Amino acid sequence: MSDSRIEALERRLQDVEDRLAIYQLLATYGPAVDSLAHETIEAMWAVDGTYQISDSFYGSARAVSDMLDEPRHQGYVNAGCGHVMSLPHLTIEGDTAVATGYARIHLTEGDNIKIQRMSATRWELVRTAAGWQVKRRTNIPLDGRKTARELLARALEPKAKPSA
Repeated sequence: MSDSRIEALERRLQDVEDRLAIYQLLATYGPAVDSLAHETIEAMWAVDGTYQISDSFYGSARAVSDMLDEPRHQGYVNAGCGHVMSLPHLTIEGDTAVATGYARIHLTEGDNIKIQRMSATRWELVRTAAGWQVKRRTNIPLDGRKTARELLARALEPKAKPSA
């Protein structure tokens, strides 16, 4: 087998491993926030990673973890909720990646479950010594806002790069 062919296979394998690691990271979010797993949430984010949800902004991994103690989140968990992520559109370029998709919060109301919130979500990720971590996450409610459609459309651009 030629060196170039081995190098091509190594690149393809690295891409597959990166995708699996990122999918696993994003799949961890729902169970972690719903079980109030502070350490898991904090470990998902880069130390200086951010999270923008509608009008709320969290400027560090610790702040994202602390969000789990806020009354709104506690209300969701105590009522019975499920944070559900869609399989995202994913682009990887070197040590950065962008995952774009949907997030829903399912909330129990009596004998029924309703979708409390549905959002367009963009995860900007970075490879660190600890593995892939969230550098920036943006959630925009899907309530007719143009900005939500624009966030989703960015995933369809030839190279959906992280924000500057």
